[in-house]
Amino acid sequence: MKIIPVTDKKTRKEFLDAARRIYKGDDTWVCPLDVEINSIFDPAVNAYFTHGEATRWILKDNDDQLIGRIAAFINSKANEMLKTSTGGVGFFECINDQEAANLLFDTAKEWLVERGMDAMDGPVNFGETDKYWGLLIDGFTHPSYEINYNYKYYQELFENYGFQTYYKQEGFHLDVTKPMPERFTKIAEWVSKKPGYEFKHFEWKQQKKYANDFAEVFNTAWPTFKPDFTPLKPEYIDKTITKAKAIIEEEFVWFAYHDGKPIAIYFMYPDANQILKHLNGKLHLINKLRFLYFKKRKTMTRARGVLMGVVPKFQGLGLESAIILKLVEVFARKPHYTEIEFSWVGDFNPKMRKVFMSVGTVSAKHYITYRYLFDRNAEFKRYPIPDVKD
Repeated sequence: MKIIPVTDKKTRKEFLDAARRIYKGDDTWVCPLDVEINSIFDPAVNAYFTHGEATRWILKDNDDQLIGRIAAFINSKANEMLKTSTGGVGFFECINDQEAANLLFDTAKEWLVERGMDAMDGPVNFGETDKYWGLLIDGFTHPSYEINYNYKYYQELFENYGFQTYYKQEGFHLDVTKPMPERFTKIAEWVSKKPGYEFKHFEWKQQKKYANDFAEVFNTAWPTFKPDFTPLKPEYIDKTITKAKAIIEEEFVWFAYHDGKPIAIYFMYPDANQILKHLNGKLHLINKLRFLYFKKRKTMTRARGVLMGVVPKFQGLGLESAIILKLVEVFARKPHYTEIEFSWVGDFNPKMRKVFMSVGTVSAKHYITYRYLFDRNAEFKRYPIPDVKD
């Protein structure tokens, strides 16, 4: 076996092709768009390069066949905030061979050690946590857009190497064709009619306003349960929304206001993977036309809930229920949508898990984000999980 750094056009292509080769014949896997994976490793596109670095490798066997790949990252800003020296690994793909997996992990570890890291988390993304984060260990069904999918044996490859569970994650499914629980509906209707509260969905004509409102809520709500939180700038959110314009539906993005001030957000979009399934990662002219064709045919029948947040002062007042009720009303007008996948909720956020369970969702997928300490005698500590009694 030989490990090869990704340094030129040929190896960049092979990095992409490694996944296609490993999942060949797997009808469940959906190939991510090449352009999106490439953008993660492009300093001109990915803002994380302003406070971090990334590299990647491919692995070939003795017959020069692709059998694996891995990327390694350092997010200096997150390390500063947490006073840690932890790197990350991601975009790991490998044949079912522990020796091959160990070589990939060892290579990433060596690179991180050379840069002063004491541990590595994985599989993670060199970017926001809502994309390509965590190893799927249960629920090997059709993956949602930008959500990790992998073979079941990957768990053994990680754990046999020595990775330990840092935190667990769940993906919840909601069948929107079924009536909501009566108790939930009553609470949601009561909250939505309270004086001073307004609920509005996103509109393209006010994109910058909503990007600012999104940032205000996000940067206030997330630090309450995520110690390594990195604030988002409105410009980043605006850019992200613009990039996803082809699939975003205005009524899938909601805001709650109190006396005109934004206090809660919900962001969801149609599951583009239901179309990307047919494109094999390529977005040339023909596939762009095919994308539009499948979209017009209403091929996307489910939505992916990316995130929901409520500023601390208004948590526990049922705002999440009111927003979900608005979504149910939207789906009634768009009956070709039958399901929402809420992904993902970490075990460090039990309050949000409780919200999703209260509306009748089913816990359908489970993931693990692992940590590997380079000092094998060091004490391992899991990500802090709050004690929630209410």
